[in-house]
Amino acid sequence: MISQLDRDLAELRQAAGAYSARHQFIPDFSYPPGVRIAVNFTLDFDSMLLRRLLNEPPMQLAKGEFGGRVGIWRLIELFDAHKVKATIFTPGRACELYPQALRAAVASGHEIADHMWEHRVPKEPALEEDHLGKTVAAIEEISGRRPVGTRSGHSAALLRKHGYIYRSEGSADQRPHYVSDDSGGNGLVHLPFHYAIDDAMFFSFAWLGSENAAQRITDPERVFELWWAAFRQQYGEGGYLNICMHPFVSGRALRVAMLDRLITRMKELPGVWFPSCEEVACWCLERFPPRAEAA
Repeated sequence: MISQLDRDLAELRQAAGAYSARHQFIPDFSYPPGVRIAVNFTLDFDSMLLRRLLNEPPMQLAKGEFGGRVGIWRLIELFDAHKVKATIFTPGRACELYPQALRAAVASGHEIADHMWEHRVPKEPALEEDHLGKTVAAIEEISGRRPVGTRSGHSAALLRKHGYIYRSEGSADQRPHYVSDDSGGNGLVHLPFHYAIDDAMFFSFAWLGSENAAQRITDPERVFELWWAAFRQQYGEGGYLNICMHPFVSGRALRVAMLDRLITRMKELPGVWFPSCEEVACWCLERFPPRAEAA
């Protein structure tokens, strides 16, 4: 007779096997000659949209507004000064709210990528496709080209249908890899990031409606130390680092100054590449294409 424990273990093994089958790692991954590490600076340009979605109070909405009116401009200026190509994951509606900032980012050579229409993925398939289609159109109007990457939970099949090649959402591996859907197809390059390298985890008061006891307003110097340590660890392994920021969080003056010091220090080491996410994804597809079952 099969015990409940045996059934539970069998279910766990089945789930683990299915998860493993969806992920293709790249054991021989490497960068172009002379490059030791790729560092993607990514911005989640939420502005006030997520705040409105969560029905947060006026002060939280104002914080989001700061990101769209001030923070994004400061960060674009910082990246331009360092010749860093950032990727801005923007909700489609932000293209309507802050077109001047996004056009300025495009003019500087930064990538504009997808972050949903209004910071949510509808459960209804028809509405999900409507949202994604509107976001693609809005980004294409702003940037002159269709987006190829996303930070969202949109279905892989729908993303492939609209010409996407990568997503940046989870952290199954420390280097770029491929993830397919449950069918074993619709593979996308995955550029991993982790919340330990996310400014909101350190600098955002009342993040996602959390209570006061859960707040985490951290000294920028402490975050500098943590992120520098993460960079050095990946640099030593010839790895990858995806730094996730929000203009309403990292666009504050002290945090911009900290990022300036961080980038300056990174640039002191040889072989550090600061590409857009699209550039890393294209490198993977050209140099390490996925096996047929994930295509």
